[in-house]
Amino acid sequence: METKKNRELQLERNSNLYFAIGMSAILALIYLALEWKTYHPSYDDFAQLEITDELIEEVPITIQNLPPPPPPKIQTPPVIEIAPDDSEIEDSVIASTETDQTEEIVPIEDIPVIEEDIPDEVPWISIENVPVFPGCEDAENQRACFQEMMQKHIRKNFRYPELAQEMGLQGRVNVVFTIQKDGSIGNVRMRGPHQLLEGEAERIISKLPQMTPGKQRGTPVKVPFAIPITFQLQ
Repeated sequence: METKKNRELQLERNSNLYFAIGMSAILALIYLALEWKTYHPSYDDFAQLEITDELIEEVPITIQNLPPPPPPKIQTPPVIEIAPDDSEIEDSVIASTETDQTEEIVPIEDIPVIEEDIPDEVPWISIENVPVFPGCEDAENQRACFQEMMQKHIRKNFRYPELAQEMGLQGRVNVVFTIQKDGSIGNVRMRGPHQLLEGEAERIISKLPQMTPGKQRGTPVKVPFAIPITFQLQ
């Protein structure tokens, strides 16, 4: 015989009611937690500066006797002397600086001439007469002819060092040299990525021919010149 359950004693009967009560209680606790406020004491309550009347010092009023001002300076009027009417007054004669027909003319040879201050070295960009590369004597633009002949000289004497090729060295070598007053090449300086490339650039510059020196106001001067030499592997 099966036992019958009393529906009034079953808990599942009021499960929705219990769930609603539990949810209401949880929401109420959450609301109270969010609305709960705490108050921290202000630092002004712990650090305050109080000045009592006992610490305030009254400055006494003193009377100082100042020295009297100095007396004003009285300037005496200048003494005017009246010269008698019969006194002789000498007038100063101002000599004229203009020449006349009686003045002797100095010869031109005796006139001192100041020598022009010409520098010992003049940059390439400001030199009046640039150095002349052999073969550019009759060129209209000797600057352009000089640079063109320099490029031809580099291409003609260029040799890529075998050791530099094996090591994979390449780059640009900046070369600066000076064309001396006698047309020779000197003061060669260079800067590149490796000594092998710098040595080859120096060898190329050493094969430059004798040139006609540059001139400033007709006087031979030193002229520096800069040119890059590029080493590039194929």
